[in-house]
Amino acid sequence: MKEIAIKQRFYPTKDQAELFAKTFGCVRVVWNNILKARTDSYYQDGKSISYNKASAMLTSLKKIPEYDWLGEVASVALQQSIRNQQSAFKNFFDKRGKYPKFKSKKNKQSFSLVGTALKYENGKLFIAKSKEPLNIRWSRELPSNPSSITISKDTAGRYFVSMLCKFKPKPMPVTAKTIGIDLGLTDLFITSDGEKQSNPRHTKRYESKLAFLQRKLFKKKKGSANRAKAKHKVAKLHAKIADCRLDNLHKLSRKLINDNQVVCVETLAVKNMIKNPKLAKHIADASWGEFVRQLSYKAEWADRTISKIDRFFPSSKRCSTEKCGFINQSLKLSVRSWECPQCHTTHDRDINAAINILTVGMAGLA
Repeated sequence: MKEIAIKQRFYPTKDQAELFAKTFGCVRVVWNNILKARTDSYYQDGKSISYNKASAMLTSLKKIPEYDWLGEVASVALQQSIRNQQSAFKNFFDKRGKYPKFKSKKNKQSFSLVGTALKYENGKLFIAKSKEPLNIRWSRELPSNPSSITISKDTAGRYFVSMLCKFKPKPMPVTAKTIGIDLGLTDLFITSDGEKQSNPRHTKRYESKLAFLQRKLFKKKKGSANRAKAKHKVAKLHAKIADCRLDNLHKLSRKLINDNQVVCVETLAVKNMIKNPKLAKHIADASWGEFVRQLSYKAEWADRTISKIDRFFPSSKRCSTEKCGFINQSLKLSVRSWECPQCHTTHDRDINAAINILTVGMAGLA
């Protein structure tokens, strides 16, 4: 059995929106207070605060008259906030994430519920402190009852619920087709078969409109209602760009997994590459890391194979002709095609790289 998080949009009632606003605020206050206590304890006394001690701090915080409003929301949401913070610290010490940050009411808001704080029956989801079910726009049926849910509100004002369910993936029929892909900017990826998938460049598509809205936002007085409206328009456009990008990546990754038994990709250090000031915006818009992540989990569910080659392998500079293997050390990034001086074969830079990625990826599996 595998776990899948199914994210759906929903539209809360007026009472539910008020409850969510209270819960977001309470979770944010608990997170920030515990994080401050942990940070001060470590840097001042050199001691770390365990989960049990942090949980006791939450109990003490709820007893303070100044924070008596913490009892108006589901206690499970507050407890889950501490658990999430504990996981964030574990990821930080295991070098899988950055140091936990303080939460701001200006950013995305969320809280999690587990156990008795949620109930799913007859296709309806109920949560603690609310008598009415969530008005969810279902796009698919849940494979099982959710073990936990996360309710979130993005900066564009949209509400989402992410439900963690268990399911049994169905392996896809075995196919003999294998493919290598080379990731790029002009084309999102190039296959070893010579196919080039164009890069839609969603950010550039809405760049002028985004610049216009941001100029209008800059001219508004801070704290005014008009500034809040202008900020909401900018957030909605950012959300649209992100949705378009994610939708395109899901469609492309699904097609690659459906058509191929083995997909060979290069391992890119995107965090290092994005430091290039001239290419940072284009690399971020391409979302190579998210694309490879989608390929990986979809391949696991479909019983396909993802072969990742070493990032330092000279896939573009190496001649892909069989029994040649010449490496063109003087090849510049601006050169899109080159002739091998050893076997005199003319190569398209990207297709040549994709063929080499396929060859090395299959050799690694063998």
